[in-house]
Amino acid sequence: MKIAAIIILCVCGAILLLMAIYLLCGVITFKLALSRKSTVKRIVNKTMAKTIANYKIDFCWWEKFDFERLEIKNKEGLKLVGHFLKNPSDKLAIIVHGYGADYREMQQYAKFFVEKNYNILCVENRAHGESEGKFISMGWLDRLDLVEWINAMLERNQNYKIVLMGLSMGASTVCMASGEKLPTNVKGVISDCGYANAYEEFKYVFKKRAHVPSWPLLNILNTYAKQMYGFDLKQADAVKQIKKSNLPFLFIHGDKDNFVPYSNLKLLSDAVPEERKMVFTSQGSDHAMSYPTSGLDYEKAMSRFLTKFIK
Repeated sequence: MKIAAIIILCVCGAILLLMAIYLLCGVITFKLALSRKSTVKRIVNKTMAKTIANYKIDFCWWEKFDFERLEIKNKEGLKLVGHFLKNPSDKLAIIVHGYGADYREMQQYAKFFVEKNYNILCVENRAHGESEGKFISMGWLDRLDLVEWINAMLERNQNYKIVLMGLSMGASTVCMASGEKLPTNVKGVISDCGYANAYEEFKYVFKKRAHVPSWPLLNILNTYAKQMYGFDLKQADAVKQIKKSNLPFLFIHGDKDNFVPYSNLKLLSDAVPEERKMVFTSQGSDHAMSYPTSGLDYEKAMSRFLTKFIK
């Protein structure tokens, strides 16, 4: 009996140890990748700061205009912050930044729309900038926040004709939002270097960029996120959401993207019928570098799309 008791205790101890290790790995990977103060987010910010000249961002541009700081509360009670510039038209561009960034880094895109006489709203995703939130939802929960922003803007002007534009994670956000029940005021979506599925994107980053095995770390991360926050990376699927939409899309991607593989462009664009989509490939461009690299050709692609679909 003593031997049996010892064996049972050893087995229980081993199970508890494995559970503790599993939980610890979940906490660590979550803090690394998805928490508000994630290590990856800090690395992205530092890397961008070192190469800021390559992105051709003019941070001083924001000071030239009288932006209105807006706040809304989403259905979870989180405070979300946006920056609004009014122009004398009924056209509105809602612009969504990428992972680890904030609204200021969308300066080039905001400038483009201002020059097209659009009203612009540059939002800050949950767990970014001044918006509240404990974890980064990779666009999945942000899609619902974006619907809240759309409704809030239509309370200001019910005649707005709205285009949604996003970069990187912001691109996936606008694609995911397209599958929701949106007001008919939303006329089109522009996606620049978005990923098709957040889980698959993490798998790529783990393997190709971090050089660590995606299994079991990614599985542990996803299980931890589901158990602690009810968030499943596999659910964050832009392709499935796009297939629910009847909106026109412009898909943009650099063919040398080493962060969100160029293959995502086909996955996303194949979900939309030919008559409702345009595709622009920026030759030789790395991640989020299509506008700085292609310049005038990028603007022409955007203008063609807006002329055709945002009447």
